[in-house]
Amino acid sequence: QVRLVESGGGLVQAGGSLRLSCTASGVTFSRSSMAWFRQAPGKERDFVTAISYYGAPIIYADSVKGRFTISRDSDKNTVYLQMNSLKPEDTAVYYCAATRSYREVSTYQSSYDYWGQGTQVTVSS
Repeated sequence: QVRLVESGGGLVQAGGSLRLSCTASGVTFSRSSMAWFRQAPGKERDFVTAISYYGAPIIYADSVKGRFTISRDSDKNTVYLQMNSLKPEDTAVYYCAATRSYREVSTYQSSYDYWGQGTQVTVSS
């Protein structure tokens, strides 16, 4: 059974930083491309960033380029999202997603086979 468990969300002031983690089990992590999506209240779930199963390529949504950084640690089966210079518009539930083995990164939700339960990030102004 595949499980993705996110952590690290919380409340932060605008301009602050948070680091989200997503730990995977039940999947060969080193073969899975990983991504972060987010869903703000009343809006659709949007792509944030993704990293290929071998570490490159990495892609970012324009709205987070230069502020967010995705990374992965295969020894820990964990993908991270470092979020700096946070803005109130970054407020959302953040979801971790994983592909099946050897599938490449994508901005489309349908490309990802496994999802976490989400972690809330709230940025106050």
